[in-house]
Amino acid sequence: MSALQLAETQADLPYIHGFSAAEQARLVRQARFSEAMVYRDVDFSGVERLLEVGCGVGAQTEILLRRYPELNITGIDFSQHQLAVAGQRLQGSPYHDRVRLQHMDAEDLDFAPASFDAAFLCWILEHVHAPERVLAEVRRVLKPGARLYATEAMNASFFLAPYSPNLQQYWMAFNDHQLSVGGDPFVGAKLGNILQRLGFRQVETQVKIWHLDSREPHRRQLVLDYWTELLLSAADQLIEAGSVDSQLVETMTRELRQLRSDPELVFFYSFMQASAVV
Repeated sequence: MSALQLAETQADLPYIHGFSAAEQARLVRQARFSEAMVYRDVDFSGVERLLEVGCGVGAQTEILLRRYPELNITGIDFSQHQLAVAGQRLQGSPYHDRVRLQHMDAEDLDFAPASFDAAFLCWILEHVHAPERVLAEVRRVLKPGARLYATEAMNASFFLAPYSPNLQQYWMAFNDHQLSVGGDPFVGAKLGNILQRLGFRQVETQVKIWHLDSREPHRRQLVLDYWTELLLSAADQLIEAGSVDSQLVETMTRELRQLRSDPELVFFYSFMQASAVV
């Protein structure tokens, strides 16, 4: 694929954070940082063939392979560039012989029915045009009795105190932009309805919460650092789209620095994890 074709492919993706090397490294840090919360209630014991939808740079793939030594993973993604990065990363790992990466549209999976024993999706449905279509395709390629886990954003829950108006304005623009390009930053709250409608059984949802204040100052600081990196990863895209200007980014960044030194800082964010059975 030429550089121009690659750029055109990436431009078609509603991925608010972009595809820079810095962003790819951030995805790996994000996966490791949130690993304990994401995987606390995930159980792939006895699963052999797993479908990972939206594997990206392989950050979650690597964790899955490490945690579940019996897994053989097929990871799919719409970005050939992300897949190339994933392939390079996993090639040097001790798990590379248990993973296969494929370029594929999650809304039109090129697999036969009942091909997989389980499925895993993490931070992907917020970035696709048709989350219900993706989950319908996943259901089609899962065997009867197979379990799915989907971990997704619920961005309306984000709150920081003291109140920071420029940060809140930036966050609203962040979510509005994601909606405008066909994503859904609130899809996590809708997972139960979607899975039920598609005919999944044993549909369960959990709210997973970061709520940190002066009782855990070190962990609170780590979460704020992580979140600052996430917020700024979208700044160039938001400026280019006209959703924010550079002045708002500067004032928002200044507020984040002030929050970092505030002993009364409160951080709150919740995300959703759903599990269901075919």
